Amino acid sequence: MNRREALIRVIDSLHAEIAALQANDMAALREATDAKLATVEAIAADGDMPMDDELRMLTGEARRLNETARIYVNLMAANVRRRIDQLGGGGLPSYRPQFAGRRGTPRMALVG
Repeated sequence: MNRREALIRVIDSLHAEIAALQANDMAALREATDAKLATVEAIAADGDMPMDDELRMLTGEARRLNETARIYVNLMAANVRRRIDQLGGGGLPSYRPQFAGRRGTPRMALVG
């Protein structure tokens, strides 16, 4: 597997992670994350190679998708924290992702 193919696999795994997070499917999330991490390790073991424009573009896409996945994880953690607070007597609303802008980047919105 060359670096281009590996980056495409990472991007596919990140899409699968985001879909699993949206569906709250933990088994699919584990599978996608395992595939992503194995591919990232393969890229790291490949050593440093010169980056051409296509590899830079694929790397940028992987970074954007990873940031989107991180946002979903943070939203889930915020919801758990708020639910725990509600169990303790707090009445704060939960957050849910909404899409904003052209890129479909999630943003937080209060639900309550």
